[in-house]
Amino acid sequence: MSVLLFGGTAEGHNLACRLARAGCRVTCCVATDYGRELLEPTLGLTVLTGRMDQNAMEKEMAGGYTCVVDATHPYAAQASENIRAAAKAVGLPYERLLRPREEAEGVLWADSPAEAAQMLADLPGNVLLTTGSKDLAVFTAYKDRLWVRVLPSLDSLKHALDLGYPASHVICMQGPFSVEMNAATLRSMDGKVLVTKDTGKAGGFLEKAEAAAKAGAKLLVIRRPTEETGLDLETLLQKLTTP
Repeated sequence: MSVLLFGGTAEGHNLACRLARAGCRVTCCVATDYGRELLEPTLGLTVLTGRMDQNAMEKEMAGGYTCVVDATHPYAAQASENIRAAAKAVGLPYERLLRPREEAEGVLWADSPAEAAQMLADLPGNVLLTTGSKDLAVFTAYKDRLWVRVLPSLDSLKHALDLGYPASHVICMQGPFSVEMNAATLRSMDGKVLVTKDTGKAGGFLEKAEAAAKAGAKLLVIRRPTEETGLDLETLLQKLTTP
């Protein structure tokens, strides 16, 4: 079996390596050099780096693959739409690696990053923003009371600084983060609000929820942009490796 996998998430990396070790020929597409560096070198695994539009995806899918796996982030709605459309256009089976949700109590919900930013007007105190570098521009009205946690890449740091976030408020770290680490971060910056996404277990959602409760901070969560169907990692791995 030859699998074209679009990933960049931790579970996508996990699936790509395990498929390769199971004897599949796997090509894993990641958007950045940083994503490539995180992938464990594995026999049978080829990595392609760079963002693709639908046309580029269709050209790559014409390379004799058995199926396409979408292991992109649950908030990468446009990427998933392009992958589904490209797979349909070339007639390849499409599988979605689904990241299950996890529940927490006392959550304040927002339908989008913009709505979350608006809600901060009524939520006083310092804010720990853990939604990633792509959404930083939406929150610049509050940058003096925001501490932003982004991936430890030059692009992420430069983006934050270019938007005017104080250097002392930019935390460049690679997760996953424990409850203790999240709570310590909140206490160190006197955080009263933690903003995150509905990232599930792989994204450390419960660790952030528990840390917010321990530190006495409110938890503001941005909902996923779409309701999706798919398979969890173990189920999809079994499906793709069972003769």
